Amino acid sequence: MKDKYIAYVSTYTYGNKSSYGIRIYDVDVENGRLTEKDQVEITNSSYVTVSHNQKYLYSITDFGVEAYKILKDGSLEVLNHASINGMRGCYLSTDYDDKFLFVAGYHDAKLTALRVNEDGSLGEITEEIFHKGLGSIAERNFRPHINCVKMTRDNKFLCVADLGMDHVVVYELNHTTGRLRQVDIIRSEQESAPRHLKFSKDGRYLYIVHELKNYIDVYTYEVDEHNNPVFEKIQNISTLNSYHAGGSAASALNFSEDFNYICSSNAGDNSVIVYSIDKETGMLTKIFCLPVSGDYPKDATLFPDNKHLVSLNHESNSMTFFNVDLEKGTLVMNGKEMKIDRPNCIIFHKLRNR
Repeated sequence: MKDKYIAYVSTYTYGNKSSYGIRIYDVDVENGRLTEKDQVEITNSSYVTVSHNQKYLYSITDFGVEAYKILKDGSLEVLNHASINGMRGCYLSTDYDDKFLFVAGYHDAKLTALRVNEDGSLGEITEEIFHKGLGSIAERNFRPHINCVKMTRDNKFLCVADLGMDHVVVYELNHTTGRLRQVDIIRSEQESAPRHLKFSKDGRYLYIVHELKNYIDVYTYEVDEHNNPVFEKIQNISTLNSYHAGGSAASALNFSEDFNYICSSNAGDNSVIVYSIDKETGMLTKIFCLPVSGDYPKDATLFPDNKHLVSLNHESNSMTFFNVDLEKGTLVMNGKEMKIDRPNCIIFHKLRNR
């Protein structure tokens, strides 16, 4: 029996008349297309994440965060919502035991941790940290902006990308109290703006995409004999073609389902780039960087079969679909674009046979 997937897409609701911030799609893996199945009423869903046990979905909303139970057919049932005691967040993720939810605050540079209850609902806030300091240029980078929060796969440390301060702050998680203690800083180049980060499936490699300098840094990760995290940079690779003229911002960072490939996207250049991953060394090799036929691709990812790709074009209010040949390095438009207001991110979710 073939695996069945659905896709969750988060969108902004301001500026359009819709109150449905999450859209649910049936996924036609074979043909590389989506069919809308349901809409969920929520304001300004900046980002969604699925718990590691695949049972719950969490979303940013104007009022904090909202928790949903994923039903057998992929529909969502509201569990509860919780305040993050700050401005609207931009990213969220759980630890690998699904005991805590971490929320990144771009606007107020606030990191919030909340307890997750046994039933997937959200409990009390366990930690609130404001990043402080001054960045290098008096535009978006003149003050802290937390843009991404991800646990190491051994579930020891929380890595927090601060796009405004050009570094990733590493915190140790206390699994009982939900408190965080800073133990390290991974420093990026000035004015590079680390935006999103992901760990390889085996947890040995860290990938950080930098919005303003359009590249990915690859790090090895290990824990020393004193239980301290050790990160070492082994690669720096551009998200653009060498002939690009400038004025571009890197955005997405997504693994293929089998972790053999990683995708990123470039606003301004309006392109998607796919790399192959050497699982032994962690190093990336560029396969292609090609146009997405849309404006500001905020997210882009391969379908589970690695033969199709979807781009979420935030400014042109569209999703565009492509047939992909990773052997030949080709990307060919697959049917018409699909209209969707202000899309932010997409998650493919495999339905469980329960």
